[in-house]
Amino acid sequence: MRKLLLGIDIGTSSCKAAVFDLDGKVIGQTSKNYSVFYPSPDCAEQDPREWWNGVCCAVREILINFNINPKEISGIGVDGQSWSAIPVDKNGEVLYNTPIWMDTRSSEIAKQVIDRVGSDKIFEISGNSFEPTYSTPKMLWFKETKPEIYKNTHMFLQSNSYIVFKLTDKYTQDFSQGYGIHSFNMKTGKWEDDFCDELGISREKLPEIFKCHEVIGEVTGKASEKTGLAVGTPVIAGGLDACCGTLGAGVVEIGQTQEQGGQAGGMSICLDKALAHPKLILSFHVVPDLWLLQGGTVGGGGCINWFKKELAGFEIEEGIKKGIDVFKIMNEEASKIQEGSDGLIFLPYMAGERSPLWDKHAKGVFFGLGYDKTRAHMIRSVFEGTAYALLHNLKTAEEIGVNVNELNAMGGAANSMLWTQIKSDVTGKIINVPASDTATTLGAAILAGVGIGAYKSFKEAVNRTVKISRVHKPDMENNKIYNKYYEIYIELYKKLKDTMLKISQL
Repeated sequence: MRKLLLGIDIGTSSCKAAVFDLDGKVIGQTSKNYSVFYPSPDCAEQDPREWWNGVCCAVREILINFNINPKEISGIGVDGQSWSAIPVDKNGEVLYNTPIWMDTRSSEIAKQVIDRVGSDKIFEISGNSFEPTYSTPKMLWFKETKPEIYKNTHMFLQSNSYIVFKLTDKYTQDFSQGYGIHSFNMKTGKWEDDFCDELGISREKLPEIFKCHEVIGEVTGKASEKTGLAVGTPVIAGGLDACCGTLGAGVVEIGQTQEQGGQAGGMSICLDKALAHPKLILSFHVVPDLWLLQGGTVGGGGCINWFKKELAGFEIEEGIKKGIDVFKIMNEEASKIQEGSDGLIFLPYMAGERSPLWDKHAKGVFFGLGYDKTRAHMIRSVFEGTAYALLHNLKTAEEIGVNVNELNAMGGAANSMLWTQIKSDVTGKIINVPASDTATTLGAAILAGVGIGAYKSFKEAVNRTVKISRVHKPDMENNKIYNKYYEIYIELYKKLKDTMLKISQL
């Protein structure tokens, strides 16, 4: 009987499930979409029960469509989006939709906590700034605005730990997701009980902390009926999607760096100590005794998906006529435009911006439009704008002495040779692209493989499963051009920052 691993990814727009053999070959994969709700300004939330329904449908579909015997699944790993705050009662029932990573409804609460506790003290313990997008302010939002829900909350769970609970009936908190809760000590990996009190969150509502690859339970009979998985299949704690994607991209050693090109963008630099920057994000890696210094941007694949939906009607029709994927047509059009898009610059702040700006009022901007500009210019400028955002985070990391030479790309954007080359030229860095674009689910599966002993170590697992398919080297002449446009990119935000705030207040 084959020995297979199942990776489950709880993303923003969909859940993905993939089954791998021990060499990292995809045996079967699928995804199921779900909704994001925007009930009022600054609010973005999801119903975790939709995640679970999506997981159940996706897993059943894989098992049936790819003729997989459930008993062949030797271990299950789950990763998920960051900064959830899922209130569940003693029976594990969801009491309210969770605010997701884009949600900033707790801005005023965050300011009050900073004034009361002090930003320096919070940063010293947690290694992260106290931003409304993190989990802690969201928990306090429940406490202040939904006191009955807060009172009846037995545990606050993260996206992956909720799915793990549905599979095993075990409440967990993994190391890599701990950074979203500011009473989690980023140096020791433990809850600071006294600091929970000082922040105003109940320590008893925070689950026990587990290593990401640790087997915490088995698939229950109830979960088996829903998913088709075999009762007793080991389930590990899992981790943050960006961290699992980093593992799935082959980043397991100090100095290696992942470049993320999913719905959101960013980078994760592997460190052997908790080296923090107030404008960046620090988390534990899913690999023990390592940390990730992260830059998380709002602008990534979501920007080009927005462009496709709202402005690429012609490209969509052409794709239908020619039987070609619309993104291929968009790539071809953008490739005909020279570096710098003839002076058209895109600020990819389509839902505010995370690091290093941390400005929920930041807006998306096309600057430099003229009668000479085409949709092709706009497409290329979107590619370049997200690359500038990546460079902004890399330069911020350099401020604390963290330098990067090469990046391993992951996410759908890595499938675009043009987009990846633009990122290489803009940053001046070599970008390696692994053979598979399933880095996140692969990372979750690798965690499961290490957890059940299918791999002796993380390095062995990566050497066996992750293969580089192509390498992009920067064109330094193009880099000189992009450096000039990058300066304007930075200047634009500085000059427009106050105006962005004004229009948000209208």
